[in-house]
Amino acid sequence: MRTPASFPKIKNAILGKRYDLSVALVSPAAMRRAMKYKKTPSKKTSNVLSFPLSKTSGEILLCKQAAKPYSLHFLFIHGLLHLKGLRHSATMEYEEDRYLKRFGLRRNG
Repeated sequence: MRTPASFPKIKNAILGKRYDLSVALVSPAAMRRAMKYKKTPSKKTSNVLSFPLSKTSGEILLCKQAAKPYSLHFLFIHGLLHLKGLRHSATMEYEEDRYLKRFGLRRNG
């Protein structure tokens, strides 16, 4: 996957420059396999999965086909916030909106 130019800037703002991050754009089939590994209880294909590997490294999987109605930038931010330790909550939504605004991005693609 060719990384959009803003991804490194967003990653650095949320996790810091020293955080080692791998990002992969995967097919729906690959995402479903990853969901089994992560034990995600859903029949619907996830649009983003985050895998913390250590305190300073992790991986994000994005599935473009499952992204709608969200933008890939929003899903990337969502995944980064999970790697930072946030769970689905009002705080996470606030942080998502804050970073979307900071980088001039939209939630929906």
